[in-house]
Amino acid sequence: MVRANDDVQALTGERLAGLLARLHADPEQAGREYERLRQTLIRFFDWRGGGPPDECADECIDRLARRLDEQAPVLDVYRFALGIARLVRLERQRQAMTTPLDLVPELRAVQASAPAAEDAALLDGFDHCLAALPADSRALVLGYYNATTPAEKIANRRRLSTSMGLSENALRSRVQRIRNRLESCIRARLAPKAHAS
Repeated sequence: MVRANDDVQALTGERLAGLLARLHADPEQAGREYERLRQTLIRFFDWRGGGPPDECADECIDRLARRLDEQAPVLDVYRFALGIARLVRLERQRQAMTTPLDLVPELRAVQASAPAAEDAALLDGFDHCLAALPADSRALVLGYYNATTPAEKIANRRRLSTSMGLSENALRSRVQRIRNRLESCIRARLAPKAHAS
């Protein structure tokens, strides 16, 4: 059984040879099968999100090779690899939900523009209101803004809309509704403090 918290170890030459042997007896065909498996995993992460697709695919292959090296009973290498991919995706989503808010680029801009005395109250309100959202809404809004360059934003939002089966406009509307809820919640939390001072 693959555990979600398995330590990722680098792919050694011996483990790679073991993986290639499981993919096909002919070394040349094994190389083609390896590339086919890697492209399948890249497409998986490209469509479903979870992080940089090639990086996530490599992490899955590393884990797969390690499991095979440990003599794990694997009947179908491709299915097993996709099972690992689902776990990696879940781990990355959980990690995104626990990412410190100051690492989200849009939030850093809000923080930079807020007066220093209000920073703590604003962040406390944001943390509270974000935590109060349903898990799927929280993951969506954090995933939507999880990019640093305009090109990454576009690609990330396209992936999200495709994985959710929504048009880009429908995705934008859904995220806007979540943002409106967050802003209302933050204003409500900050309002009593403003009247108290």
